[in-house]
Amino acid sequence: MTETAPRRTTYVLVDGENIDATLGGSILGARPAPEERPRWERVLEFARTVWGADDVKGLFFLNASNGSMPMAFVQALVAIGFQPIPLSGASYEKVVDIGIQRTLDVLADRGEDSGDVLLASHDGDFTPHMAALLGPSRRVGLLGFTELVSSSLQHLTEGGLEIYDLETDVHAFNVQLPRLRIISLAEFDPTRYL
Repeated sequence: MTETAPRRTTYVLVDGENIDATLGGSILGARPAPEERPRWERVLEFARTVWGADDVKGLFFLNASNGSMPMAFVQALVAIGFQPIPLSGASYEKVVDIGIQRTLDVLADRGEDSGDVLLASHDGDFTPHMAALLGPSRRVGLLGFTELVSSSLQHLTEGGLEIYDLETDVHAFNVQLPRLRIISLAEFDPTRYL
């Protein structure tokens, strides 16, 4: 009797507020138009293929402290395979951050065999939680705009954190974003600037 390898899950945790604020404030300089927002189904597909996951569990954290949710967006998330997690709390609480931190802590407590983790955020508040996940049997990655990722998270690459760019690695956008970043010579396309 041959033993089959256990199924491997990749957990995708999305800090929707952080991605939206970074895209709007640091890249576009305005609230993103619908065509300028990430295609979240591509994020799930990237999570499925990047490390060869058997299963992908997408958790999309939302701040619902005002008592309402963007229902059209929530329904779209469900339709593509995400589990929306609308959290509420006091005005001084960073509910999305706290929810993600608690989830990362549970995954760390379950051990390296509990699955691989991709976090979509730029926020250095997650550094200790991501550091706790790093180990030889678990892949841990960050999805974001690489030039805007917190330096404390960037330092975790020395311990094994993998950083993937939402635009160039994940191909999560239908439009080319007006980013100012260092471009590797291999990636440089002069026609983009002519």
